[in-house]
Amino acid sequence: MNIEQFRAYCLVKEGVTESFPFDDKALVFKVMGKMFALTNIAVHPTTANLKCDPERAVELREEYDGLINPGYHMNKKHWNTVELEKNLSPKLLTELIDHSYDLVVKGLTKKMQEELAAM
Repeated sequence: MNIEQFRAYCLVKEGVTESFPFDDKALVFKVMGKMFALTNIAVHPTTANLKCDPERAVELREEYDGLINPGYHMNKKHWNTVELEKNLSPKLLTELIDHSYDLVVKGLTKKMQEELAAM
């Protein structure tokens, strides 16, 4: 999956915005103002940080050693850094993006979840 495919997939999800809140290289995707994915557009091969259930994060890191790692500059328990352009299947990558998005949506207030559902 290249950066444009990653970006397009993130943006089709309900309530998602993209921005560069830190600098002109760190592209951040948020749902209802809460971050669920980020990538550095200036680094190749491209990686992305995605939120992940802690137990699943450990399993993924073991199964995909070197392709899925603890989140770079993130809470290592809750975030993974994934290689977008190497040997991970597009199906797995979309699943991991969905998982990250769903975790963040689950953590939203009830009011925010209702607003998102109404979109």
